[in-house]
Amino acid sequence: MAGTLYVVATPLGNLGDLSPRAADTLKRVAVVAAEDTRHSKPLLTHAGSKAELVSFHAHSSERALERILRILSEGRDVALITDAGTPAISDPGVVLVAAARERGIPIVTIPGPNAVAASLSVSGIGADRYLFLGFLPRKGTDRHRLLDIISKSEWTTVVFESPNRVTQLLADLAEACGPERQAVVSRELTKVFEETRAGTLQDCQSTMQRPRCGERLQWWSQGQGSRTSRIGRPIPAYGRKSCWPRGCRAGMWLIDWRKKPGYHGTRRIGW
Repeated sequence: MAGTLYVVATPLGNLGDLSPRAADTLKRVAVVAAEDTRHSKPLLTHAGSKAELVSFHAHSSERALERILRILSEGRDVALITDAGTPAISDPGVVLVAAARERGIPIVTIPGPNAVAASLSVSGIGADRYLFLGFLPRKGTDRHRLLDIISKSEWTTVVFESPNRVTQLLADLAEACGPERQAVVSRELTKVFEETRAGTLQDCQSTMQRPRCGERLQWWSQGQGSRTSRIGRPIPAYGRKSCWPRGCRAGMWLIDWRKKPGYHGTRRIGW
């Protein structure tokens, strides 16, 4: 009988947010598949887990994938975690989940922290409907197409971005949406230096000229549409050979597109 793949949400930055069920799962499984094993070791220590820690990220080989699937087929349970938040959401873990589902391996979610939900919840911008675009492509036609979609969307749009590319994203958003579009940025959600600031896209560019390596950022901007829209952090489409930024945390951006006098739709929210 095959083992179970547990998709375990982990804290965005505050270990106190690890749920009892998640901690118990990490202690019970034989193996934990982590995006960055060095980053995940303190988490396992905190949870009291003695599980074997294996690496699985966007640059992992087919052999690494097959190794985890073989462990599962042998009847041992595996927990899939990401550096922060819920795995497989704009995250390379989706490859493992899809492969396990193809082979009929049981998959169980252990829900918990989620960067998009956490950011939306404190933004003050309506999220009854929102468009999540993950990381935008770094350049080319697809990037321009998505920027155009953001500028015209009637819904909140969520995108992610890494700290070293935030300034360029802001510049591109200002060009697509106008420099006076109101925006909100959030960084370091749940951490000691959690911060949320607001202003125009032009103001945000000035503020974020020197983002600290490792921080996560989120921005909101008031747009032209009749309803609300938001952008969060931009993330590339994930494939087995996709390009996932390494070394720094990603940022989140949100943009509000409600055009309504007196509507305070812009806030800056930490990741």
